[in-house]
Amino acid sequence: MSGTARERARLAAAAVAVLALISSGQVSSAAGVDVIDIAVAARTIQPGELVVLTLTPPGDATGVVVHVFGQRMPAYRLGPRAWQALIGIDLDRKPGRYVAAVEARVGAATVRGEKTLVVEPHTFPTRKLRVDPDFVNPPAAVLTRIQSEAAFIRDASSHSEPMRLWSTPFVRPVPDPANSRFGTRSIFNGELRRPHGGADFLSAAGTVVHAPNAGRVVAARDLFFTGNTVIIDHGLGVVSLLAHLSAMDVREGEAVAAGQPIGRVGATGRVTGPHLHWGLTVGGARVDPLSLLALVGIQDK
Repeated sequence: MSGTARERARLAAAAVAVLALISSGQVSSAAGVDVIDIAVAARTIQPGELVVLTLTPPGDATGVVVHVFGQRMPAYRLGPRAWQALIGIDLDRKPGRYVAAVEARVGAATVRGEKTLVVEPHTFPTRKLRVDPDFVNPPAAVLTRIQSEAAFIRDASSHSEPMRLWSTPFVRPVPDPANSRFGTRSIFNGELRRPHGGADFLSAAGTVVHAPNAGRVVAARDLFFTGNTVIIDHGLGVVSLLAHLSAMDVREGEAVAAGQPIGRVGATGRVTGPHLHWGLTVGGARVDPLSLLALVGIQDK
């Protein structure tokens, strides 16, 4: 399929998603607030999903922001009047009605619009895995390291560049399909642990891993649980984490292009075998990377 055909298919799918959500009642406009036109696209509005808002203010805006889920998410310009914002629904977000409040600066005025998102429940499956016992109940000697690394990852994800660093659709980091469902509740050696916050790709050891899109490398180091790990800030709160690599071919602080090789698939960290783990946060919310590909990416290469 050509790039143009893929883009037409992606836009058609997004349009169908919008119509389906509106007809199901999952999206509605707040009464009396409709100055900014707000279109919604999503695979579904559930925990772990991405929501794309296309925003059209009544004039030439100089900046647009969205307030939702306790976060302030800046939008980026699509054209002369249209803007777009990527909104993540965290894995642990409770079902309910949430208002997305939009503000745009048009001339000397601030115009507003609202859209209500109805987050539906999502029951995630459970998986049982056997790994090295030290990765389930780490020895005291490494607890300080684990806590320090967790704080480092949180900091890297929460200090995203305030501008969009990408300009092309997102791509799969490897050509292989994902073999592990995002959000799966994991039981390691009989003990329940945190839900799986990414998608796993069953790629052979040594397979080249590509940057899902342009951005800046904020981490390229060995971490206890995720092994050799590359974290890429794509800007505007969108951050990719690529884990369990056998080799890393980029350095911290380096700018990367979409599709650029950044390492190779391996089996480092807490794993049962070689594979690539792709974690994604949007505004700090843990989101299924496959929902990103479905809405603002290329699903097949």
